[in-house]
Amino acid sequence: MFLAASAVVFAIFAVNVALGAFTGNVFMGDVSEMLVLFAASILFVVAILKKEADRKNKDGG
Repeated sequence: MFLAASAVVFAIFAVNVALGAFTGNVFMGDVSEMLVLFAASILFVVAILKKEADRKNKDGG
């Protein structure tokens, strides 16, 4: 769930960057871009930590 959310949030960031590069029109400013990228990073870290915890519990360690 967190990994999918991370992918969606990063896709929003990537679309904004692509629009800015190709058309010059963006729908987010610099601060909101930073916050979206930060949110994608946090969601990704949470997903990886949950996956690691699940693996550790599954292995019995």
